[in-house]
Amino acid sequence: MAAPKNIVGPQIRKLRYQQDLTQEMFAARCSVRGLDLSRGTLSKIEAQLRCVTDGELVVLAEALQVDLLALYPKRGK
Repeated sequence: MAAPKNIVGPQIRKLRYQQDLTQEMFAARCSVRGLDLSRGTLSKIEAQLRCVTDGELVVLAEALQVDLLALYPKRGK
């Protein structure tokens, strides 16, 4: 199995589920904030198959209405 391309994907998925957002709904929230992601791209991020830039991380956190640090896994897990 290839190494994950990001460490935030599972946490993004978890936070999105907690807010009852579909990938389409979440992608629309990102688009309103200037980040044009398709559902497929979001799926790749959540599955850790795509790298995420610093700028994308900021918008993803804003769209989830969480602090940027909430996107990172807890230490020791």
